[in-house]
Amino acid sequence: MRQKLVARFGENVPRYTSYPTAPHFNASVDATVCRGWLQGLDEGDEISLYLHIPYCDKLCWFCACHTKQTRHYEPVTTYLRSLHAEIATVASLVGGKGRVRAVHFGGGSPTMLKPEDMVALGTALRNSFGFLPGATISVEIEPNDMDDARLDALAEIGMTRASLGVQDFDPKVQKAINREQSFLQTKTVVDGVRSRGVGSVNLDLLYGLPHQTRESVASTVTQALTLEPDRIALFGYAHVPWCKKHQTMIDEAWLPGPAERFAQSQLAAQAIVDNGYEAIGLDHFAKPGDALAIAAHTGTLHRNFQGYTDDCCEILIGLGPSSISQFRQGYAQNMPSTSEYRRMVDDGGLAAVRGIALSNDDRVRGWIIERLMCDFAFSAIDLVERFGEAGQRLLLQSSSMALHDPVRLLELDGDRFVVPAESRPFVRSIAARFDKYFEAGTARHSAAV
Repeated sequence: MRQKLVARFGENVPRYTSYPTAPHFNASVDATVCRGWLQGLDEGDEISLYLHIPYCDKLCWFCACHTKQTRHYEPVTTYLRSLHAEIATVASLVGGKGRVRAVHFGGGSPTMLKPEDMVALGTALRNSFGFLPGATISVEIEPNDMDDARLDALAEIGMTRASLGVQDFDPKVQKAINREQSFLQTKTVVDGVRSRGVGSVNLDLLYGLPHQTRESVASTVTQALTLEPDRIALFGYAHVPWCKKHQTMIDEAWLPGPAERFAQSQLAAQAIVDNGYEAIGLDHFAKPGDALAIAAHTGTLHRNFQGYTDDCCEILIGLGPSSISQFRQGYAQNMPSTSEYRRMVDDGGLAAVRGIALSNDDRVRGWIIERLMCDFAFSAIDLVERFGEAGQRLLLQSSSMALHDPVRLLELDGDRFVVPAESRPFVRSIAARFDKYFEAGTARHSAAV
């Protein structure tokens, strides 16, 4: 049965870290609109901040992030001046309203920053925004960047969660993706952040990479588990060379097919669960008692541009080129070009160039998609109580899918629509059925499994 589902639903669909998804953003949301949304925040709002560092000192060929390689630090120094300018402008528009609940440094490679520059960014944020007690600070770490001075700098800015990219420990796979990183390097960084008081460590693992086999995936998972991470994210490699040209360095003949990808994902997931981790949504795992596991149990798990999260903030402010902000009114994305971004923010402007204002229909579909992605279920009663007539219309579509689809992607259990266990690996394809933009869109996406 599952192999038939793999064949039918191993399609290319969005990852649904937002709804509507980024390919459907447009120029109707610009810097002027974003300015109004920032100024319209309420005193009691809780805010998340995302800071994008669009540079790496070495480009990994599997990467689908917005980044560029630089062998010199001068472009980074120049960029940081612009990032500080944007922080100052955004803070002035927020005007002291709201409090920061969470900060995430992403990239690129945030840890290629010099220690003093990382500390300066942390200081600028705290001087510009009010922080709630216990605010979380998450940093994506490239182990090849790390030394004691950088570890000390991360401790100084108050990092509470370290996220390390592992991908795969097999040397043949690492060579094929241009990412050489030994187990010892990874362990040294994990030990280093823990010795500095960081209470949560996440490891990112990938399946579907060139030359990966079930055996190599199993070996990597086994080694990763010896580090006792608090969380694990298990992603399928997104091969999108039409938008990330460096992925053309990966010969498609080296890539496992859909059935093998699926087998790798299921083997890895089972091994992680067998070691006491709880499965969270589609592709995350956490130790029992971790905030992510608690959120999954209490129905407060959410999904944003970093994946699954226990962050409950309605407001996410993205800083840096290509960063996406989320407001109650909609989404706004910054100019992707670093040089154009700098030109826009250096004299006190905002860099938002595209986005989308949410309609009532977007809100109800977005809620359904998020609950499917997080809980594999949603309540018909909640749907109608939250969204009224708009919810009632989507209730009819959900009922039709549950009652008439012979593949049983969605079942009705009391007042809840539930994705059965055997269909959960294909939840992105199920979510796509509620995406009104998907069929009409021209965007190309990564494989669902």
